[in-house]
Amino acid sequence: MDLKIDKDTYHAIAAIIHSDTSPVGIDAKKTHILILEKLVQIEKRLSKIEEQLSEKA
Repeated sequence: MDLKIDKDTYHAIAAIIHSDTSPVGIDAKKTHILILEKLVQIEKRLSKIEEQLSEKA
């Protein structure tokens, strides 16, 4: 899968999750929190779409 992300967004995310103290260069806890937050947002949007579709049925 090829994720297409603009350079500004890429660099903004990289700056947020960067960690000088981590051996892999990112803060794993912060990274997971961001991922989980995005999943919650997607879940809410999906529920809203499903609700709208059920109202039309």
